[in-house]
Amino acid sequence: MIRHVPNTITSLNLFSGCIGILLAFEGHLMLASAMIGIAAVFDFCDGFAARLLKAYSPMGKELDSLADMVSFGVLPSVIVYILLKQSLGIYQFSFDLSIKAILVLLFPFIIAVFSGLRLAKFNIDERQTESFVGLPTPANAIFLGSLPLISGMGENAFFNGIILNPWFLIISSLFLSLMLVAEFPMFSLKFKSAGFSKNKLRYIFIFISVFLIVLLQYVAIPLIIVLFILLSAVNNWIYKF
Repeated sequence: MIRHVPNTITSLNLFSGCIGILLAFEGHLMLASAMIGIAAVFDFCDGFAARLLKAYSPMGKELDSLADMVSFGVLPSVIVYILLKQSLGIYQFSFDLSIKAILVLLFPFIIAVFSGLRLAKFNIDERQTESFVGLPTPANAIFLGSLPLISGMGENAFFNGIILNPWFLIISSLFLSLMLVAEFPMFSLKFKSAGFSKNKLRYIFIFISVFLIVLLQYVAIPLIIVLFILLSAVNNWIYKF
């Protein structure tokens, strides 16, 4: 029974993604975004459980990728698609729309395509045991999933205006999709020890992230993902020289 625990947790990740897609299409974007967070918790826990119980399996590896594809690939694509519809004042997709409008509305689904490429690459890339090459799919999904939370709060017209700007949604989708498959080394939060000297970057990231959350709440979430990318870039530059 123990060997089935990680796969059960992974299945909950997949289930969360499916429910999130349903909620998004029913117009409950904030709840759909919350499902990305829940899926991310399950995604962390299944790996932790597999290491703790030493319950690794080829099936678990494949199931994990399939679950991530739904929760961190398809679900954020659907969320951005619906945000784009809202920003353009389009209430229902139809082939009666102009070619330009159809292409714009379908554009967010490159997130799902590049997420699939990222996950396939991860499964065969032996360099990504201790760190990442390219933006991890959960980080990408968390960035995009935070947008309805910020917009839904409606407390800051400035941020709301940015999020519901079609150009912001399109450029963000394109940039993050390219980051998923970029040959760009990124640090992970895997601690081999608690010592500061070997985990400086991780502790700096955690400290700044907590500070941003306390200060900005939901608005901090996409900024933390940007911070993750920037600190990785700085780390790459330091090691290069």
